[in-house]
Amino acid sequence: MSKVYVEPSNTLNVYAECDILVVGGGSAGHTAALAAARAGAKNIIIMERYGYMGGDVTGGYVIMVPSLTWYEKSFVRGIQEEWFRRMEPIPEAVLAPKLSQAGSTDPFLVDSWKGIGCVKHGQTPSLARAVYFEPNQLKIEMDKMLLEERDRIQILYHSWGVKPIMEGNEVKGVIFESKEGRQAIFAKIVIDATGDGDIFRQTGTPFVALANSQTRSNKTALVWRIGGIDWRMYQEWLRTRPNADRQMYQALGKVAGFPSMIIASSRNDVCWVNNWIPDKDCSKVEDLTKTELMVRETMRDVIEYLREACPVAFRNAYLYDIAPQLGARCSYRLQGEYVMTINDFAFAPQFDDVIAWHSTVCPINDNAPVEIPYRCIVPKNVENLLCPGRHVSADDIAIDWLTLIPQCVGTGQAAGVAAAVALEKGTTVRDVDIRRVQDILVEQDVPLPRHPKTDPELEEYVKAREYGLYTEFAKEAKALGDARPIYDPVKLYRVQM
Repeated sequence: MSKVYVEPSNTLNVYAECDILVVGGGSAGHTAALAAARAGAKNIIIMERYGYMGGDVTGGYVIMVPSLTWYEKSFVRGIQEEWFRRMEPIPEAVLAPKLSQAGSTDPFLVDSWKGIGCVKHGQTPSLARAVYFEPNQLKIEMDKMLLEERDRIQILYHSWGVKPIMEGNEVKGVIFESKEGRQAIFAKIVIDATGDGDIFRQTGTPFVALANSQTRSNKTALVWRIGGIDWRMYQEWLRTRPNADRQMYQALGKVAGFPSMIIASSRNDVCWVNNWIPDKDCSKVEDLTKTELMVRETMRDVIEYLREACPVAFRNAYLYDIAPQLGARCSYRLQGEYVMTINDFAFAPQFDDVIAWHSTVCPINDNAPVEIPYRCIVPKNVENLLCPGRHVSADDIAIDWLTLIPQCVGTGQAAGVAAAVALEKGTTVRDVDIRRVQDILVEQDVPLPRHPKTDPELEEYVKAREYGLYTEFAKEAKALGDARPIYDPVKLYRVQM
């Protein structure tokens, strides 16, 4: 039996009282606070354990946002697209095909962008809206976005939400830690945007742990960047060597001891190194520590290998910087009022409570838009709480297509609007007027299917393309006709790893 220490009871200072408390300033939390303010909420607090907003996207250097379009149509907009629209005037802050170029099959444009990873491959390759950005510029812009709502939003950096304040099955606020000690904030509505369910998993609501071991979500990462390179020259070098990109991926994996890949950035002279440390749980201190140590130990070796293997592009390579926080893909996830599964990608169901309609990175439906229902951010048996972001309610494979930045932003935007509407109407977030939520989301430039103010061409386009369900995976699901098609995860993920 392990030893325990019984902590003495303590009286905590109440730091503040607010209408909406957002715990976690990652892409979901930042968006939730902003969307709530723009929807009319007035007394919002957002707390973040680090000294900047963005989480994985700015601190973990996940500096490419994929699949904002499906062929030539734009489905992922709202605050997600606003990031890049605001940063485009800043030199080297954003690199991506324009929205107007999405779906273009122009061979010269396709050839120009394929070395950056902005091409959707198929029978006829076409441009996709995938955006590379400078994370430090986004940190600045995210601050600016919140400060534009300074009369409605209070920012608390270096504050770590650690425990819900419960009264029966109702969340009444959160206890947080900072340099000032342990304090409390009371709130009418709490949004758990921690990514690991730090708040909801202490409320008694159902949740589960790690994703399927074959998926991307089962792996941690510590991203770092290499400067002094010439990415365009590297792409020319690859063109003269068949399968060289795959061989480089394999070679770097051998040098590092775990899968690693060099990826373009918004600058030609800088690339970033992504990695996949298998079977690591980003909610466990031991696994977090091992990831940090393992990756840093190999950085110099990787740079030296690149200098020798491809001197034409990496002769002057050097360590540019290391992400200030570890890249966490998945740990605990909600089992909410609706659990998204493979079926949601294989059969294209329609939801009356749809809050996001996203093209994702899924081989089953050729990355076609999938509907995300409000119920998957609503916990069971707990009131006054919403849970957007990468801990959204999903099974152990579907979660892999729902933890990327666009889905965190999309569910965060919906959570913020729903909290504002619940306060306005005097309802709980569980019983919120979902039609009003959807109306405001559309006003905030979020396309939603079957909504009268969404361009009807989007829905017609998706129907004409059979919701992407022409892939072999989708045909297999249809043939089985099962309530839950069974796929081989290794087969599903052969293109990702």
